[in-house]
Amino acid sequence: MMYFKTKLAIVLICVINVLAVGADQRPDVLKPYDGPSVEGIDSSTLTDKVMTGYQGWFNCEGDGANLGWTHWAKDVSRPFEPNNIAVDMWPDVSEYDDDELYATPFYYEDGTPAKVFSSFNRKTVLRHFKWMRDYGIDGAFVQRFAERLYDEDMRYHKDKVLSSAREGANRYGRTYVVMYDLTGIPDEDVIKVFDDWRILREKMQITEDPAYQHHNGKPLVAIWGVGFNDEIKPRAGFQECEELIKKFKADGCSIMLGTATGWREQDNDALQDPDLHRVLLKADVISPWSVGRFGGLQGVKNHTERYWAPDIAWARENDIDYMPVVFPGFSWYNLKGEKFDHIPRLDGQFLWSQVVANKKAGTDMLYIAMFDEVDEGTAIFKICNNPPTTGGSKFLTLQGLPSDFYLQLAGKAGKLLRDEIPVSTEVPVPTD
Repeated sequence: MMYFKTKLAIVLICVINVLAVGADQRPDVLKPYDGPSVEGIDSSTLTDKVMTGYQGWFNCEGDGANLGWTHWAKDVSRPFEPNNIAVDMWPDVSEYDDDELYATPFYYEDGTPAKVFSSFNRKTVLRHFKWMRDYGIDGAFVQRFAERLYDEDMRYHKDKVLSSAREGANRYGRTYVVMYDLTGIPDEDVIKVFDDWRILREKMQITEDPAYQHHNGKPLVAIWGVGFNDEIKPRAGFQECEELIKKFKADGCSIMLGTATGWREQDNDALQDPDLHRVLLKADVISPWSVGRFGGLQGVKNHTERYWAPDIAWARENDIDYMPVVFPGFSWYNLKGEKFDHIPRLDGQFLWSQVVANKKAGTDMLYIAMFDEVDEGTAIFKICNNPPTTGGSKFLTLQGLPSDFYLQLAGKAGKLLRDEIPVSTEVPVPTD
């Protein structure tokens, strides 16, 4: 009888294991990287680097992530269609392979079906990092939104994107940084972000990865959303952010803080708190957010005089590094119903004038926002000049410039930063 009980128990265990595998066939992405690694960008310092932000937040029906049309559609519970659009630009996917593309109900003017990509697809993330290498972009801040870390499907998506970005950085000689975005996270959960970092450090051994960015001799972690007031949208509590910073510093990390434009004088979007400077000085790098804070060439001039130039001088006096954020333009028409092409790109002059202004002000590092954010019209990757027109859909184009023009411009920004080309206000001529 004991034999049959034992045999029955073994059978039951096997059935349970089969069911478990069937319920979750996701491979383990939280493991050390053991693939090829090409020596390329110096990952020991942010100095002389042009980095870009990598959202990696796009999903499609059928991509295996179980997240619907995340960031393509305003309402992910509904189909991605003309009255449910979250993006203001359509990606140029002409170089993508068939197994990277997902069908949509949109059509180009000639009747050809329009497709999009998913960031869940490893092959696509690798492609994006290859473009960074091809155009001379040093690396990326891989966004890791803290608010959704405890949603099982979203957590797995983030893990997979990070794993793919790590592979892309290694394969193509780029560098990458984990950037925790604290937008919307409850104050009591802020400190839990460090638990996520511990998992990445222990399971992925991320800080031992040759492509992982270091600064001041330590692995760099970026924490975005520190020191904002509540006028833009709710941010994480200031005291809780300070505790999180202490945790990372105690763990031997260098810290980059993404903070408000008005941090220095505590105006504009900044929190008014007597301890703000004390906390920001705990960082190795300060990076104030500037997207949407100004527009036009006069706006660049005004912002440089009021913020960037004195910020850079203050940072130098206080022995802290400063990484300004520059952006190509801005539009929130489909997602928010705001003015179409709200901050025009001016054929690259808007972005290039910011790069030149910061170079003249003395910066030695730049953050270009963003690589792939078609939601707000800030993307610098390859954009379609003949987007779908289904149902009267409206998307920005590059107005005849090559689809890779802003990738080219980002590469030129790096050359300018490193004194490899002379300072000139003339926008570099694109190549076809």
